[in-house]
Amino acid sequence: MPVVVSFVSQKGGVGKSTLARALLAVAGHGMRCRLADLDPQQASVTEWERARQRTGSGAECEVIAYKTPEQAIADGREMDLLIIDAPAGASPDTLRIAQRSHLVVQPTGASLDDLRPAILTFHELVKAGIHRERLAMAICRVLSAGEETRTRQAIQQAGYEALAGAIPERIAYREAQDRGQAITETQNAKLNERADALIEALLRKVAQEVKRMQAARPNQAGRGR
Repeated sequence: MPVVVSFVSQKGGVGKSTLARALLAVAGHGMRCRLADLDPQQASVTEWERARQRTGSGAECEVIAYKTPEQAIADGREMDLLIIDAPAGASPDTLRIAQRSHLVVQPTGASLDDLRPAILTFHELVKAGIHRERLAMAICRVLSAGEETRTRQAIQQAGYEALAGAIPERIAYREAQDRGQAITETQNAKLNERADALIEALLRKVAQEVKRMQAARPNQAGRGR
């Protein structure tokens, strides 16, 4: 059974697919990983993977389009990590995805237009029974250290975790993704380091979940006797 990390967002364009791609590209070096694209209309992640194949821009990444999270999880049982890129916009499907995920990540920009709906989306998930410990926000598209600090404080004041690191708004990130690369694979070492910091924070949470699942298996086996 894989660790399931889902990327959701109330709005489009805040960095959901960007982070999903980066996690896949980095985690794939040591884990069996798959990215499930649940947005067939946009298919942005699927197109990114095709560009990656055409250009040979990085290590091979597995991206498969699915209609439902249930299909993705059933098909990915042999994976170590299943990454779900959900369609933008809060909906009943967002709750279904969250219920089947070990970690739900929501990117947000620094503006109140991004931050308010992101916090409201997490509030709704908590009301529906999703534990706060399974929810985390990732700060993206910031223009200054001050913006990052203010955004982090607002997230924490709302009662949610803000992952370490932040993704600045840079043309080099967009250009890299157009080539089929992740934001950790640009031609700018400093920008790669900025992106790596956030992805490493995500990987630490994945590792924690792997340990928790491993610790639970002996107990489950004992109950089955």
